[in-house]
Amino acid sequence: MTNHKLGKTRNRVVQASLLNRMSLIVILVLFFTGCDGNQTTSTVADANRSGEIHNHSFDTMANNRFQEGDSELIKVVRRATARYNSTNQAIRAGYEPDDHCAAHPELGGMGYHWVNMDLVDPVFDPSNPEVMLYEADKNGNLKLVAVEYIVINVGQERPHFGDHPFDIEGVPPLMEAGVPHWSLHVWLYKPNPNGFFAPFNPNVSC
Repeated sequence: MTNHKLGKTRNRVVQASLLNRMSLIVILVLFFTGCDGNQTTSTVADANRSGEIHNHSFDTMANNRFQEGDSELIKVVRRATARYNSTNQAIRAGYEPDDHCAAHPELGGMGYHWVNMDLVDPVFDPSNPEVMLYEADKNGNLKLVAVEYIVINVGQERPHFGDHPFDIEGVPPLMEAGVPHWSLHVWLYKPNPNGFFAPFNPNVSC
């Protein structure tokens, strides 16, 4: 079997695994919400579905404060995630390699999303982001550029990173499955002119 075919086979296995785990998340949400089916769809979710992905407004002062590195929370997250600059460490920790690089023609790129589905739940744990975001350098080596948090919404209060609120929804597979959630990108390892919490970074390309 050629390397190309092996790559396709591995991708199908990873995708099947993610779908199975996503089904478990749907069951979890139904359990916590009591299957009432009354969850509303946010305007942000509607914007995502119409192609205006993550086009949010941002608190410039909050972004600048975090970018200046004055936040103890940022220091905690950096200490917890710096080891994932090694993709081998990320794999050992449960993050799934992904060959798809996400980008928007006008807003910039996000990079490669490596998700640890075991962490996707209703709990916000700053030291354990659900997603590592990588960008390929000119030699094809992946470099860690950001982390992303995903918190399943089961009726609890909207989470905040420090005093910055999470975005409402924003993860297409969960949106397509009808799973209410919040998400937040944090550009720890590559400056983002759009803002420290902006989903897309014009300095990231696919």
